[in-house]
Amino acid sequence: QREITTLCLLVVLSGAAPEVFAQRAAISGAEVTGTFRSYFKGKYRKSYNEILIQALGGNKLKIEMELIDPYEVNGELMAHFGFASGEAIITGDTAVFMPTTETEAAERCKVTLKFTKPGTLIVTTEHHGNCGFGFNVEADGSYIKTSSAKPKFGTNEK
Repeated sequence: QREITTLCLLVVLSGAAPEVFAQRAAISGAEVTGTFRSYFKGKYRKSYNEILIQALGGNKLKIEMELIDPYEVNGELMAHFGFASGEAIITGDTAVFMPTTETEAAERCKVTLKFTKPGTLIVTTEHHGNCGFGFNVEADGSYIKTSSAKPKFGTNEK
């Protein structure tokens, strides 16, 4: 009976998605430092959201997000813009960023940045409306590392 239960458990776990077991141990500052971009698909494929990250030591990251929501009006390309900056705490392969907004809402914006493998970053946001990014502007998505150079912060802030 015990062997059958163990075998069933192994079968169930072997079919689980790799992400279930994907929590990586601490990752290097070199892996997280740089510029990450998430390109839009379709007719907006030349547009992208960008996140600048620098490891500061002591499990802290400096983060700057430059975000857009591209759209068209009468055939002309337009965009809503969003911006956030601050520090995040990283534990293992996951950082939590809570940008400061003009209105401190009861449920603050919480942005989770998960470094799934070198060069890949998955971003998810809780309480989008409290992030202060702007109309229809979101940070969520899969980002690829486009540069490992130390970012220059504050160059694009409006």
